[in-house]
Amino acid sequence: MEDLKPVYFFVFLILYVTIIAENVTLISVIYQVKTLHEPMYLLLCSLAVNGLFGSTALLPAMLSNILSRTHKISLSFCQTQIYAIHAYAITEFTILAVMGYDRYVAICYPLPYHAIMSQRIVKLIVFMWIYPMLAFLIVFIFTLQLRFCEKTIEKVYCLNYLLVKLACSDTSVVNAIGLLSVVLYTLPQLIMIFYSYVHILRVCVLSFNKSKLNALRTTPHLLAIMNYSNGCFFEIAQTRFNISQLPYQSKLFLSLYFLIFPPILNPVIYGFSIEVIRLRLLKLFSRKNRQVNIM
Repeated sequence: MEDLKPVYFFVFLILYVTIIAENVTLISVIYQVKTLHEPMYLLLCSLAVNGLFGSTALLPAMLSNILSRTHKISLSFCQTQIYAIHAYAITEFTILAVMGYDRYVAICYPLPYHAIMSQRIVKLIVFMWIYPMLAFLIVFIFTLQLRFCEKTIEKVYCLNYLLVKLACSDTSVVNAIGLLSVVLYTLPQLIMIFYSYVHILRVCVLSFNKSKLNALRTTPHLLAIMNYSNGCFFEIAQTRFNISQLPYQSKLFLSLYFLIFPPILNPVIYGFSIEVIRLRLLKLFSRKNRQVNIM
């Protein structure tokens, strides 16, 4: 591990720079092109902002930790990182659920779509940011009240359940609240996603070719959901199964997937699949290439 520190630092630095470049570019394109000032693209912009938030909660601290000799952080910093990472995780799933609802309205109610979403988009955006922040804070307050006897977290970043395990006192109540909160944080979003896609599938089966073509435009959203769900599964699997036999690099990949790969792949998925964004990006890069050739 010590010999590979420069390699890890370089790899994670490149990943962080790539995440920033991709998501900032996507946000800039949506901001600059007035035809993209529509509900779906505003939600996509929120997804990019959350990707920047989640990766920033992880990677700068990890890069600093790689260079450090002690690998120690303060309790307050650990608690701050816990709040940021969990808020990112819940917000990501909430945004994906709202995007699923947006696709449901667009495909099942195409004529009144703009009227419906124009009235609701501001409320939905406020909800999908405020709800995760407050929802996790209510649960996290119980963790903040604990006293801690142990000092070692066997992970490259802090998580709530790992910090609770370090407590001196009995944590059965906190653990029960934590398990209940996982259900409350995910069940409404899952219901919204399944409800939306059941109706989209029904329209795809029963309607004409144009509706089927519109239904195919939900493919980027499905890929984003699958990508993030894989990361969440990898994280949950580590807490439920014995993976001590896996190489360190494999465990590191599994633990970091949901924090790195959704922010790095979502702009690629949407950038290549949505024609308006793809053409704008190609125009942007071709203009830069012409400027370089002239110089």
